[in-house]
Amino acid sequence: MELILKIDVEGVGFKDDLVNVKNGFGRNFLIPNGNAILATSSAKKVLAENLKQRAFKEKKIVDDANKLSKKLLALEIKIKSKVGQGVKLFGSINNIDLQKALVSGGFEIDKKQIIIPGGSIKQLGKYNASIRLHREVSVEFPFEIIPDTK
Repeated sequence: MELILKIDVEGVGFKDDLVNVKNGFGRNFLIPNGNAILATSSAKKVLAENLKQRAFKEKKIVDDANKLSKKLLALEIKIKSKVGQGVKLFGSINNIDLQKALVSGGFEIDKKQIIIPGGSIKQLGKYNASIRLHREVSVEFPFEIIPDTK
């Protein structure tokens, strides 16, 4: 089944992508939830016109995302956490904790844009998280987890 996505769908594609999915997935999930529409010939023509109009605007957005990625790489984040024996943490550090640290650093990044390998971190050390600022711009962001001295 050929569909045009109306929003970004993880594992399927980005907004305004023309994708092929299984009939059941498209008919029972994507279309009823408003995530996609059928890719008829008229819908494809409308999509092509919209993409032409948006190409210029998209260039500016990508340039802004690249500038933001350079600013992010200049930022040094150290997240404090309670530590048990050795290097194990009480609890874990996930994308929400990293998002809070970025907000305190002056950056408004949505938690859904932050991907930590393995989902959560349970030990002290230096790690990298992938931050997707735009469909074409993704940055590997280094951060460190340090013990809370309180």
